[in-house]
Amino acid sequence: MASLSPGFHGRGSRSLVERLPPGQYPTESFPVLSAGPTPHVPTDRWSFTVTGENGGSRSWTWDEMRALPQEQPVVDIHCVTRWSKFDTRWEGVSLDVLAAGVETSAGFVVAESFDGYTTNLPRADVTGGRAWLVHSFDGYPLSPDHGGPARLLIPHLYFWKSAKWVKGLRFTTEDEPGFWERAGYHDYGDPWREQRYWNDA
Repeated sequence: MASLSPGFHGRGSRSLVERLPPGQYPTESFPVLSAGPTPHVPTDRWSFTVTGENGGSRSWTWDEMRALPQEQPVVDIHCVTRWSKFDTRWEGVSLDVLAAGVETSAGFVVAESFDGYTTNLPRADVTGGRAWLVHSFDGYPLSPDHGGPARLLIPHLYFWKSAKWVKGLRFTTEDEPGFWERAGYHDYGDPWREQRYWNDA
């Protein structure tokens, strides 16, 4: 396990110690954890669809998604299995850009993946510059084992909420627990409150 010196400072004025949520340990590696086999989705067959609660939708092919305004977030990520990785570098499209094309007043979204995986999120957590559809990591195309060709990036929540191999977002008026949430994981998943399992505060 890597150790941290309280005097070592990373991005901004916050030390790495201050950036580490309770119960987490820092790692330089990027562990691979999946609920099932890794799907391989060629980019010429990939698409991403945002669907409103009333059925209206908007879809993008791979080339159309890549033609949208691209951002390069640098963020810390935190896995429910207790590892954290600092200053990870990504490239992708803000979910604000993708959600803007669909009329909705719903309070929740369900992320849906090519392998059947789902996870639920409050709408406020995928808008306001807090979440991205990413296709590159550390300057390279996202590999299938890390969710390529594209995955969600929602760094302020535990990483199971950043669905791999994502194919769409569906807005819902009611909260609909996804794969891990139905299996006993916390409905929200805030690393700073250690919301790992359903009975955590």
